[in-house]
Amino acid sequence: MHTDTLTLYELNQLVKEALTLTMPDEYWVEAEISELREVRGHCYMELVQKDPHNHIPLAKASAKCWKNRWAYLGPYFERTAGQTLRAGLKVRAKVYAHFHESYGFSWIINDLDPTFTLGDMARKRREIILQLKAEGVFDLQRELSLPLFAQRIAVVSSEQAAGYGDFYRQLKNNQLGLQFHVSLFPAVMQGEQTESSIVDALNRINSRIEDFDAVVLIRGGGATSDLSSFDSLLLAENVANFPLPVITGIGHDRDESILDMVACIRVKTPTAAATLLVEHLAEVYHRVVKAQEKLSHLVRHRMEMEGMRLERMTEKIPVLFSLVKSRREERMTQLSLRLQHAVKERIQQEKQYVDRLELQIPSLIHRKITQEGHRITMLTQRSQAQDPAVLLKRGYSITLHRGRVVHDAKVLQPGDVLETRVEKGQITSIVK
Repeated sequence: MHTDTLTLYELNQLVKEALTLTMPDEYWVEAEISELREVRGHCYMELVQKDPHNHIPLAKASAKCWKNRWAYLGPYFERTAGQTLRAGLKVRAKVYAHFHESYGFSWIINDLDPTFTLGDMARKRREIILQLKAEGVFDLQRELSLPLFAQRIAVVSSEQAAGYGDFYRQLKNNQLGLQFHVSLFPAVMQGEQTESSIVDALNRINSRIEDFDAVVLIRGGGATSDLSSFDSLLLAENVANFPLPVITGIGHDRDESILDMVACIRVKTPTAAATLLVEHLAEVYHRVVKAQEKLSHLVRHRMEMEGMRLERMTEKIPVLFSLVKSRREERMTQLSLRLQHAVKERIQQEKQYVDRLELQIPSLIHRKITQEGHRITMLTQRSQAQDPAVLLKRGYSITLHRGRVVHDAKVLQPGDVLETRVEKGQITSIVK
C-alpha cells in the first residue's frame, strides 16, 4: 500500500474532523419534509427545498432526531401546531452537522419551531381559499339545499370508524321511526391517501347520482391533528362542485377545515350529522301531518257548508219547481201562438206564390216550345251537312277496305282490294 493512500474509514474520519472544526454550531433551517418514519423511537426524515415556481427539488438532505430528543419534540410540536409531523409539511428546525464513518452525513435535529409550520399552513389555507373564490366555486354548495324528503343518503367514511357506527345507529333508531336508506362508500379518512380516496368515493357516488338525495362525509374517531388532510384544494374543488348537497362532520367545534367551509352544511360530529337529517325529515313529516290535518279540517268544513246549502236548496225546490213550471207553461203557450201565426203567414205566402206561377205557366210553355223548335231545326241542318252523300256531291270520295273506311295508308298491304265511292258510282282498285 502506498504511504499516501488512505482507507475509506480514515478518509471519513478526516471529513468528520473537518466538519467538527468548521461547523461546530447549530443552525436554524427551513425545509419541507418529503419522507418521515419512526424506527425504535428515533425519527428519520428526508428534507427537501423546492423551486417556488416549478417545485423542482433544489436541495435534499437526510435528518435525524434521536429518541431521547424526539420523545419531547414530537408531542411538543403536535400540541402547539395541532397536528403531527408528516410528509408535505414545511418546518423550521435547529440542526447541527453530523458525520458518521459508517453511515455518512446527516443533520441532527435538536429543536423545532411549530409556529413556523402553523404560519405556512395558514398561508396555504389562505391561498387555497382565495383560489376557490377566484374560481367562483367557494359558495356553490351553499346555493343548494336539502331536498324535503332527504332519505337516500350516500356516506363517505371509513367502514371501521366508530363515527360511522354512531351515525348509522342514530339515523336508524330515531324516535319517529323515520326510514333512511344509507349507502356507504368506504374511504381513507386520515393520512396521505385521504385526498385521493375521498375523491374516488365522490366519483363513485356521482356515477349513481340519481340514487341519492345528499352526501354525508364523516370522519369520527380520528385525532384533531389529522384534520390537515381536509385542507386540500383538489378535495375542496370536488366537494364544492358536487351536484348534491354535502354535509361534513369531520372535526371538532374549534376546528374548521377548508372542506367544512365549502360544504353545504357543516356539523361537529357524525352523530350531529345524523341528528340533522332526522330533524330535517321530522320537520317535513310534521309539516305533512299539519297539512293533512288542515286539509281534513277544510274538507269537513266544506262538507258542512255544502250540506247546509243542499238543505236550503231542498227547501226551495218545490217553490222553484212551481215557478219554473209556470214560466215554462207560459213560454210554451207563447211559442204555440207564435207557431200558429207563423204557419198561417207561410201558407198565405206560398198560396200567393202558386197563384203567380199559374199566371206565368202558359207564357213559359210557349216560350220553351219555341226555343226547342229552333234548336231542333239547327240540329237537323247540322246533321244534313254531315251526310256522306252531301260530301260526295261536293267532290269528295270515301275509300273502303273490307267495308271499313281507310284512314291510314300504312295499314294497307300489296294485293288489298279497295273500294272508292264517288258521287255517281264506285271504283274498285288493287294495292301494288
